[in-house]
Amino acid sequence: MAERAVGVGEVARFDREVDVIVVGLGAAGAAAALEAAASGAETLVLERAGGGGGTSAMSGGVLYLGGGTALQKACGFEDTAEAMYDYLMASVGLAPDEPKIRLYCDGSVEHYDWVVAQGVPFKPVFYHGCSGEPPTDDGLVWSGSEQCHPYCDIARPAPRGHVPMMKHQTGPLLMRTLVAAVDASAAEVAANHRVQALVVASDGSVAGVIADHFGERLTLRARRGVVLTTGGFVHNDTMLEDHAPLAKRCNVRVGAEGDDGSGIRLGMAVGAATKHMDAVSISLPATDPWGLKRGVLVDARGQRFINEDAYYGSLGERALLHHDGRAWLIVDDAVFEKPTYERPVAAVGETPEELERELGLPEGSLSSTLALYNRHAEKGHDPVFAKHERYVTPLVKPPFGAFDCTTERSIYAAFTLGGLDTDTEGRVRDTDGDPIDGLFAAGRATSGVSVGGYSSGLSLGDGTFFGRRAGRIAAGS
Repeated sequence: MAERAVGVGEVARFDREVDVIVVGLGAAGAAAALEAAASGAETLVLERAGGGGGTSAMSGGVLYLGGGTALQKACGFEDTAEAMYDYLMASVGLAPDEPKIRLYCDGSVEHYDWVVAQGVPFKPVFYHGCSGEPPTDDGLVWSGSEQCHPYCDIARPAPRGHVPMMKHQTGPLLMRTLVAAVDASAAEVAANHRVQALVVASDGSVAGVIADHFGERLTLRARRGVVLTTGGFVHNDTMLEDHAPLAKRCNVRVGAEGDDGSGIRLGMAVGAATKHMDAVSISLPATDPWGLKRGVLVDARGQRFINEDAYYGSLGERALLHHDGRAWLIVDDAVFEKPTYERPVAAVGETPEELERELGLPEGSLSSTLALYNRHAEKGHDPVFAKHERYVTPLVKPPFGAFDCTTERSIYAAFTLGGLDTDTEGRVRDTDGDPIDGLFAAGRATSGVSVGGYSSGLSLGDGTFFGRRAGRIAAGS
């Protein structure tokens, strides 16, 4: 059944009334429910699956936080809200939401303390050498492009990837803890309830929801507000085709089955506006381990197109969205090492010219690119893309190889970043920019802090941060 709006006059009776209804129990939904319940509101969480978790439970579990958190200080790093703000404003894509970013950065330290207070553990140890969750249970990592050009010249770099204390993928631990906190709170969780419509009062405000529970239709009134935390739309091919068609070429779609845009469409059905629906995060983990950053990434014309020490989200966005997913990482025998994420070697040659022919690149393209790169690399410089000198070394030792970084033969992991237009309080806005009374949203169902130029941990970070605000504001409506 398509998501829709139902007038309150069409409702014969409500099966139940509560203060706040939260739709979806991922990280944003858990945060919204916890704050709404803590504010004294009778809170009901409707989850379409058999239990909470969603995409958040499938994620790496990294939260992008900073400004001088207790974890950063324990690991010996200084950070400020202003440095975090400057980095995000420069890195998160065109037309960043300045009010959200300012609030997020100013409140980041308090938000970290709140996450810890829910029972999420963080080991006060820094792990160097990866761009997301580490292979250890260490708690702090670099998770963006803070250390590389141009951002290192814009803001003082600091690692802001806060990782719950678990080896490898930590999303399951994060969500087990948050769901347990919800279960221990006054909020009530109703699993296997899929919301199919919003109920709208005569004045245009949202008054409740209609949900399906194993074929039974339930009409539920929300006296104070409905909070949509249903995830993005990476598993909806029609919406991707309309808004972000290149993402369909990615072979990894990061999202639970419920990331089909249902919450976004619910909001649109009652007049909500959307923002940045074309924005996607595209990760290409081509330079793990970090020694591979010494290679050069080239496109179908044999040209470099980015500094290879950039965060792999930047690599993927640039490769797919601007170079049609045609990319190869060129290494020599001195730089070659086994990638962390398996990818084939596309070609090998004893000379750059031979490698160029094997890859089918234009004659003279790759060889001239390497000649220019090597000439400056001899002096430890990269004047074209300003890669950090620690990763600048001449590629001169044969044989030369090319790792296949095309969409057909490499990991490209995608999820959507656009969604409902919300203000800093989580209130959903209509096409005139005015809040729709009674409707709130958070997480990937909304357009959040990142509208491109993703850094790992921003989804869980802003989803929980603004989820809390949405729950609290809804409870006070």
